[in-house]
Amino acid sequence: MSVVQTRAETLLERELDRFEEEHPRSAELAKRARSSLLAGVPMHWMVRWPGAFPVFAVEAQGARFRDVDGIEYVDFCLGDTGAMTGHSPEPVVREVAEQAARGLTLMLPSAEALWVGEELTRRFGLPRWQFAVTATDANRFAIRLARLITGRPKVLVFNWCYHGTVDETLATLRDGRVVAREGNLGPPVPLDTTTRVAEWNDVAALQRELEQRDIACVLTEPALTNIGIVHPEVGFHDALRELTRSTETLLILDETHTLCAGPGSYTGAHGLEPDMLTVGKAIGSGIASAAYGFTGEVAARVEAAIGRDESDVGGVGGTLAGNVLSLTAVRATLEHVLTEDAFERMTALGERFERGVQDAIDEHSLPWHVTRLGCRVEYLFRPERPVTGSDAAAAGDHLLDRLIHLYALNRGVLLTPFHNMALMSPATSEADVDQHTAVFRDAVGELTGSRPS
Repeated sequence: MSVVQTRAETLLERELDRFEEEHPRSAELAKRARSSLLAGVPMHWMVRWPGAFPVFAVEAQGARFRDVDGIEYVDFCLGDTGAMTGHSPEPVVREVAEQAARGLTLMLPSAEALWVGEELTRRFGLPRWQFAVTATDANRFAIRLARLITGRPKVLVFNWCYHGTVDETLATLRDGRVVAREGNLGPPVPLDTTTRVAEWNDVAALQRELEQRDIACVLTEPALTNIGIVHPEVGFHDALRELTRSTETLLILDETHTLCAGPGSYTGAHGLEPDMLTVGKAIGSGIASAAYGFTGEVAARVEAAIGRDESDVGGVGGTLAGNVLSLTAVRATLEHVLTEDAFERMTALGERFERGVQDAIDEHSLPWHVTRLGCRVEYLFRPERPVTGSDAAAAGDHLLDRLIHLYALNRGVLLTPFHNMALMSPATSEADVDQHTAVFRDAVGELTGSRPS
């Protein structure tokens, strides 16, 4: 075990003690929660926050929130992208409140739906849109429609992808076989029944799978994000588009996390040409909302394939999908909050965050690296930048991930757990970024012994 690892174990014990001492009210609520909530949390993954219990939040505004113990935090987690707009941006709060007084959901079209569809077309280039409540739903619906119009049964995803809780995507490769990914709870069928898997950036593997011509669609993020940021290599997207077209396979891009790349997400920033596109989370400033778009050709095929009497029983849609409250939130978000000017500023803050972390790494000659995608920044505790999802998964250091996250949390900085992702919002300031840099420098100093514990 390295000196850094040994120090990390000691520091983690200290930070765990500090966390419990400083959060008595959260501890009390966590204990009470076990009597009514499964595992004591409203969503089961919350058991994985790095402290002995999660922090209970009481209010949030802009780039900061306060917990029940009265501690204020700079929030770089931002609801794991759901609050990338910053918490409760004023234009969204105002317009949502006005709409709430007029009606929440009607199961009828609204003028907001038209405005949002037209704006999504402007940003992403796809001319037809539908709405969902979550990005997971948008991905599920897109997959079903792809199967419908291609007549093919399977989906291809990239190893260690992230597409929410879509059954077909919780797959991995083991000894060349497609199997359920570790942690895939209660998979309905063996994963090789529904799914093919290739490694990200592996054009030869992608071609081998697509040439079997039983794949309805490739569902992928334009860059991997949830396993750590893994960028596409030069030419990979060109090859992906060429191969999907030559094998008559639909290409679906999931821009839910890669919205950080700009106002038109990665697709707009890099001129990509998907057949379908899904996006959710941040487009409603934290109010549940999502959308999925189609090219004109795909939309025509879908419309021709669905009879009027089948339109409400086919496994696509939902009573609350396209509700007027969500669409009001999306309109206000796209019109007033996630604007081109906002993204320019957010990206500059991401660059500042990246420089601060890299300078600390270089100062101590640590074998770590930091990477950025637009206004999203992550650091990994290894020297090489991953090329595939498997590379990124193997690069994880659970001890250092947990320590750095908890170290920052105990000093008023919240990162996304598990792989220490930071996201900039329109409300984030240079001072917020610099606060993280100072905390990160202190952590590195203690880990290397250059700063007294």
